[in-house]
Amino acid sequence: MARQVTKQRKIGMTVLAWAVGLLIFFPILWTFLTSFKTELTAISIPPQFMFFDWTTENYSTINSQANYFHFMANSIYLALGSTLLGLLFAIPAAWAMAFSPTPRTKDILLWMLSTKMLPAVGVYIPIYLLFINLGLLDSRFGLIVVLFLINLPIMVWMLYTYFKEIPVDILEAARMDGASLRQEITQVLTPMAVPGIASTVLLNVILAWNEAFWTLNLTTTDAAPLTAFIASYSSPQGNFYAKLSAASMLAIAPILVVGWFSQKQLVRGLTFGAVK
Repeated sequence: MARQVTKQRKIGMTVLAWAVGLLIFFPILWTFLTSFKTELTAISIPPQFMFFDWTTENYSTINSQANYFHFMANSIYLALGSTLLGLLFAIPAAWAMAFSPTPRTKDILLWMLSTKMLPAVGVYIPIYLLFINLGLLDSRFGLIVVLFLINLPIMVWMLYTYFKEIPVDILEAARMDGASLRQEITQVLTPMAVPGIASTVLLNVILAWNEAFWTLNLTTTDAAPLTAFIASYSSPQGNFYAKLSAASMLAIAPILVVGWFSQKQLVRGLTFGAVK
């Protein structure tokens, strides 16, 4: 009887997992299908799911009207640049909090996380004025700094969690062997936390790639990433749903591929444990 209940529970959880997965995947599928429709078919009611005249005109129009690779290069530059800059600060910060904690360490961590709850529009005016005065509007360097700062709390939290799982004895042994602070972090701690660092990097790249508020409000052309590329197909004259869908697919395709091939590394990072 117990085995039958367990089996039914497993079947139920499997069905639920598939249902949730399909629910999450459906918007991507619908966007993909819409990208191959004409503008008239895209707004037809009732919606046409599979049986319509497929066309690649939207992709051809996008490639002829906009330099897709310019926007993609900016997205790559911003995502990787903010991630690498974040690691330079997040690894030492997480190391200090994990292995040299103070009575205020948890308070600092909570304060850092609380900054993510602040609406971006609440600090938009001062940051915009700073960008004007420093000449950073529509610059990739300025956006890298902004993306680095808004994602730094998440990076520190994730790395802190992974570092806490590493036995302190290993670091103390390295110190007894004469390792300097830099060697302790770069040659002992970092190699042991590769799964955690990899998952942190992947998450930060995804967050930076998908960031829309700051990229739309602090750029125009030179530093505009793929989020601005998508937004260009929504105008006061109307939304071009088919072209908007095609632009969206071109924008999310690279990060979907990266996520697909990095899923094992991400799972390893999320299940990272102590060295026994």
